[in-house]
Amino acid sequence: MTAFVHPDRHHVAVLARHGLLPIETGIVHRLFGRAVGTDGQPLYEVVTCAVEPGVITTDTDFTLNVHHGPEAVDKADTVILPAAQEDYVERPHDPISPDLAAVVNRIPEHARIASICTGAFVLAALGLLEGCRVTTHWQSAGFFRAMYPHIDLDPDVLYTDNGRVLTAAGVASGIDLSLHMIRADHGASVANEVARHTVVPPHRDGGQAQYIRHPVPDPERSSTSRARAWVLDHLHLQPSLSDMADREAMSVRTFTRRFRDEVGQSPGQWLAQQRLDRARQLLEESDLAVDRIAHAAGFGTSASLRQHMHAGLGVSPSAYRRTFQGVADEVP
Repeated sequence: MTAFVHPDRHHVAVLARHGLLPIETGIVHRLFGRAVGTDGQPLYEVVTCAVEPGVITTDTDFTLNVHHGPEAVDKADTVILPAAQEDYVERPHDPISPDLAAVVNRIPEHARIASICTGAFVLAALGLLEGCRVTTHWQSAGFFRAMYPHIDLDPDVLYTDNGRVLTAAGVASGIDLSLHMIRADHGASVANEVARHTVVPPHRDGGQAQYIRHPVPDPERSSTSRARAWVLDHLHLQPSLSDMADREAMSVRTFTRRFRDEVGQSPGQWLAQQRLDRARQLLEESDLAVDRIAHAAGFGTSASLRQHMHAGLGVSPSAYRRTFQGVADEVP
């Protein structure tokens, strides 16, 4: 059976293993399958494959009938490895079989490789995470560090992007990573539309830290959500940390601590991401000059916007606009 039918589309192969988590496979098909171009045509073709075609067990009471074998990865542009139940079994040897290793080694050099949840253990066992900053489910972080102490693990983030190799944290963070890849391939407008149809936020605040159960919860603690909502409506005013704390009638120290508890990152990190996201949206969806976009997103000057886009995305505002909108801009 032919794995990919449409040669002009970006090919995504989901590598299923026995004991897989169905939700993680479904996430990939749902999100990438919803991405369409301006002509309404799908931008991706997604197939599921396995070491051997046939019935694949899951961690539920139903199975998946996978039609494609290892040949599906041969022409893939992106290969995604979801978690499997066996990843959760702590044992002294690497959780990978020679047959699975052979399939992963067939992935073309140009192809992107992404793991979801504990799929990162397989990539680590094959040496694909050397020199990378990676993540996995926070509950498995200690086990991962014990097995691969030399790998830079960040258990607090939802996903990491090292260029060719990407990793996502637990389960639903596969949504965040999929939207990130769609955004990188086709821009924020396409990713936002996919998120809207899927009824999920196009970008979640913070990281895994907000989902870890704290040993002594404080029922009286105040939320920082009002300050965040206010900031999003007033980025052009370049709100400061003090401004945000004042909105919640907190001291800067208290606000910073509670913000990090709720969002999983510092107010400064969160604010920088919101400004960059707003600038990307305006570059794609408007013909505003770069200096006006810089002001609207809270960067102040076009020079500051260029600096932050180079640091965060590796491109200039005009290059980003040409890529995702096809409109030249007067500011280099």
